[in-house]
Amino acid sequence: MSVPCVAVDRERGETVRSRLADADALDGDHRIAVEDDTIYIPVSGRDRVPADLAHRIVERDPERRDRPTAPAEILGYEPSLERLGDIVIVDEDDDERAREIASAVMDSDIPCETVLNRASPIEGELRVRRWDVLAGDGTETVHREYGHEFALDVAEVYFSPRLATERHRVIEQVESGESAVDMFAGVGPYAVPMASRGADVVACDLNERAVEFLRENAARNGVAASVTAVTGDVRELADEYADTADRLVMNLPHSADEFLDTAVALAGDDCVVHYYDIQHEDDPFGPGRRAIEAAAGDAYAVDVETERVVRSYAPHEYNVCLDVRLTRAGD
Repeated sequence: MSVPCVAVDRERGETVRSRLADADALDGDHRIAVEDDTIYIPVSGRDRVPADLAHRIVERDPERRDRPTAPAEILGYEPSLERLGDIVIVDEDDDERAREIASAVMDSDIPCETVLNRASPIEGELRVRRWDVLAGDGTETVHREYGHEFALDVAEVYFSPRLATERHRVIEQVESGESAVDMFAGVGPYAVPMASRGADVVACDLNERAVEFLRENAARNGVAASVTAVTGDVRELADEYADTADRLVMNLPHSADEFLDTAVALAGDDCVVHYYDIQHEDDPFGPGRRAIEAAAGDAYAVDVETERVVRSYAPHEYNVCLDVRLTRAGD
């Protein structure tokens, strides 16, 4: 059976394998093969392979391998699971079913130290939730995403692994030498990779514990010198960093509109704003666009470069992103 494989030099094998794993492109049904100085890594689809590796795809007939024991094989049904580092998260209202799933996860071949069940919705100004520990111990982990590592504690900070693809989309637009402000930075999943691409980043968050993890993650990924981490309300930074930003990330979708005046104050002469919003399906982008235009007033020309549905948030509601370029009037 012909299977697409990425062919790379032996010395680059682990680096490329890790990138393919981060992109969820590895084919777990077939074995990696080595011939002479070339490694052939089976992938689950050509469209999942990062663009700069696409020219290395070849067709091969690799050896099949036995699949690991999955929780579904133990349970007899497919549970809803989410991976975050070495934590597996379930979302079950029925405690008995949740513990049945946790037991199956721990008995499976999933690399896992802890299984958690959501015990509350996201709550409060700091956007955290309570958890039931079903197996293992503790709520701290290290999450790996597109070649970066993020230490975090899910009981103390907000973090969504489901947004990895969206974060990567934004980060790939960053150019070396930019001045960026991540207005609601969390543990740094935007700020740290932007710094890795050569940006100088000011990253702000109300959650003191998240900022502690942010500093740790900047150091962990070798970009501590390029990240200024600030605890507090980003509105307090408007005077110090006024007119400096080439790029702004506004990932606070329920209330980002309340900070648009600050975004305009922070924006430099030519600034891209990644504005996240939650709106009804009838007009998912209009409210955000109009709010940005109102905040910009006569000071900036507003060009909406991208309108993107990130994910479904609730029935008839979408989490969306608008990539907006602000160009100072007269420039």
